[in-house]
Formats: sequence, structure tokens, C-alpha cells
Amino acid sequence: SCPVDYASQRFGTKHKGCILIGLYWNETLRYGQFRKVMKDTSTKMLTQVLRELQEDGLISREVYSEIPPRFEYSLTEEGKEVIPIVEHMFHCGKKKLDNSYDKEKGAWNVHNFLIEK
Repeated sequence: SCPVDYASQRFGTKHKGCILIGLYWNETLRYGQFRKVMKDTSTKMLTQVLRELQEDGLISREVYSEIPPRFEYSLTEEGKEVIPIVEHMFHCGKKKLDNSYDKEKGAWNVHNFLIEK
């Protein structure tokens, strides 16, 4: 198997990069925070992507025994290792989107909370 294909399967598929970069810039995020900004993602898909990232050892999930239950996600050390690649992908994509940005549609602004400190 090609190492590039292996790596892109782990963090290069839809939504994974956004989740990783959001966790890097915010340190921890709750499930509900992801749901609010990733409106184009179904609950099932978001849950699946978060599980895959956990299984690959890139993020960790902390469960708080509260009512309602609270889950917080953060990057693992292994997850932090891929951030330079994900950041580069972010900046390349943002540059391209900025060139074709449609203010009426809001384009990439749906993920603003992930990129604002």
C-alpha cells in the first residue's frame, strides 16, 4: 500500500481536516460545537468521522458523566503530528476559495468558529 494513500485515508477525507484543524486551534471542542457549524454534515456522518479519527489515534474523547452527557474532543500527540500537513492543506484551500468567494452564499464561513481564536 502507498504511504500517501494510507495517510490521506486517515486525515484527508471529507470533514476530517476541518475537525483536526478546529481541534488544533481550539484545543478542545464539544460534539455540539461541531454540530452547530457543520450543518452540511448529518449526525450519523459526524459521529462516524469522529469515531474514525479516534480509532486512528488522532483524537481523544473525554466523556463527562453529567446529564445531559458531555463529550469533549482533543488532539492526541499523534494527531498533533499531522497538523503541519493539514494546516498547509487549509491555507492552499483557503487561497483557492478566496479567489472564488461568493459573499452571498457564505462559502467557507460556515466553519468560522473553528478558525477564529
